[in-house]
Amino acid sequence: MSKLRTRFTEVFGVDHPIAQGGMQWVGRAELVSAVANAGALGFLTALTQPTPDDLLKEIGRCRSMTDKPFGVNLTILPSINPPPYAEYRQAIIEGSVRIVETAGYRPQEHLDVLKQHGVKVIHKCTAVRHALSAERMGVDAISIDGFECAGHPGEDDIPGLVLIPATANAVNLPILASGGFADARGLVAAMALGADGINMGTRFCATKEAPIHDNFKQALVAGDERATNLIFRTYRNTARVAKNKISDRVIAIEAEGKPFEEVATLVKGAKGREGLESGDTEHGIWTAGMVQGIIHDIPSVRELIERIIGEAVEIIGGRLAEVVARDEEEVE
Repeated sequence: MSKLRTRFTEVFGVDHPIAQGGMQWVGRAELVSAVANAGALGFLTALTQPTPDDLLKEIGRCRSMTDKPFGVNLTILPSINPPPYAEYRQAIIEGSVRIVETAGYRPQEHLDVLKQHGVKVIHKCTAVRHALSAERMGVDAISIDGFECAGHPGEDDIPGLVLIPATANAVNLPILASGGFADARGLVAAMALGADGINMGTRFCATKEAPIHDNFKQALVAGDERATNLIFRTYRNTARVAKNKISDRVIAIEAEGKPFEEVATLVKGAKGREGLESGDTEHGIWTAGMVQGIIHDIPSVRELIERIIGEAVEIIGGRLAEVVARDEEEVE
């Protein structure tokens, strides 16, 4: 099988320029080890684990399932009662994890400690100014999330077609393009825009190894590019989630100008997790991207990655090369 070599593959020691980003309740050893074994970079999600000790155990469980590189996502969110981030960070270090994906609020403290222990850090950003700030902090790579992405796309509403090259123009680090990627066409397009690889979340949810109920995988296959809602817009904390009765209700409450307290019980993370486990896609909110419009099957992780790389090589060496050849023939 042919490979695509980029700054991302070289810096992080993986075969393919594809990452599986950290996803709450989904980034577990079953999925992450499958991604690693297929030659891409997967991330356990630290806060999916109820305690730092549980995270350390999950790192060990993942390591028992793969001898390839994998990482841990640590998302830092402002909170009145924040999780013990420093203890989760210590679990990452004790687990000898060498790659971390950070996201969220002021990662400098964690970055400094992680770097002291030889950990490489990819920071997720939703704006060029954030990417520049992360570069100044000393991260090793940027994951830039366009407006299409699942989860939190920021408040600027800049799609990847503009945000990716704008970021590539501004920073000197390897870049992962995130938001709207599911196939070889996206990977080739991302590289043409200046990225060194792609980061996929929703696409990896629709794989055999994803540790969620099959009903959610089937919903992603059935859904189209319109099957998401943007919630929390009025609270300046926009989140893209799957369109269902709960997210429709949240939007209606926001339209009435009501405060977050009015939706809090509807959007509890525990409710979302219960749905992912029970198979009830209407039980709570769950994260999904617009990219479900181009998801049409539920392959194994290895099948998906090999398909993307194989087709990307064909596009680069075939169709695109033929376009250049035709132009040359016309000049002659």
